[in-house]
Amino acid sequence: MSEQGKVWFVGAGPGDPDLITVKGRDLIARADAILYAGSLVQQAATQWAPPGCLIGDSKDMTLEQICAWLIAQARPGKTVIRLQTGDPGLYGALIEMVQPLDAVGVTVEVVPGVSSAFAAMAAAVESLTLPEVTQTVILSRVEGRTPMPGGEALRDLASHRATLCLFLSITLLTTVERELKAAGYRDDTPVLVVHKASWPGEQQIIRGTLADIRQRCRDARINSQAMIVVSPTLGARHWPTLTKSKLYDATFSHRFRRAERGQAEETS
Repeated sequence: MSEQGKVWFVGAGPGDPDLITVKGRDLIARADAILYAGSLVQQAATQWAPPGCLIGDSKDMTLEQICAWLIAQARPGKTVIRLQTGDPGLYGALIEMVQPLDAVGVTVEVVPGVSSAFAAMAAAVESLTLPEVTQTVILSRVEGRTPMPGGEALRDLASHRATLCLFLSITLLTTVERELKAAGYRDDTPVLVVHKASWPGEQQIIRGTLADIRQRCRDARINSQAMIVVSPTLGARHWPTLTKSKLYDATFSHRFRRAERGQAEETS
């Protein structure tokens, strides 16, 4: 077996090239070879690549072809990058790609990226969590051609009444509506859909309810690359009253600030 090098799995973020991490950008700037997921990652994310860098697009490649490409480029002293949308560890087939590299002795490192779940909420100026509303975020998807493990059906997850961020499910809004209603959600439950969150010139934000979000998305011709968010926090920006965070409350002590009015000090 010939001596092998290293492959970096880099999260390109949700779409806007400026949302890649500094570490990811710096790796691209000294890369010898980059294989990016062209069906999801903007080619602009490769703009920092140096002259002479080999750049490939994997949108029409199989898993075996992707791994073979990475292995062929991985040599000692070479910087080889697999550039993936969002974060490599979230719906990124990371382990499927890492195992063949492990088998031939190629070293692997992962650079995390900004998820489209976070970018979607940022685009809409919404919060995933709020005090005394929900402190839990569930990242999931609706069952389609890929089955869900036991206990992870949408109606089961929805029973927690936490923030739901649904990936890869925009063509399954009928199922979303059915499953959420089965979990007790009402027709007027607010729903947020963000298409191509952060993509310059392409981002679309659709707000609606469980009863009308499917038609709103149809009218906007959104049928791919969209994040669906169902959360009790949606719209909180316009609520007349809001439970404030204890962290910034003058009556709440922590290790950096003593309470002003005799509040017991936080011990946790």
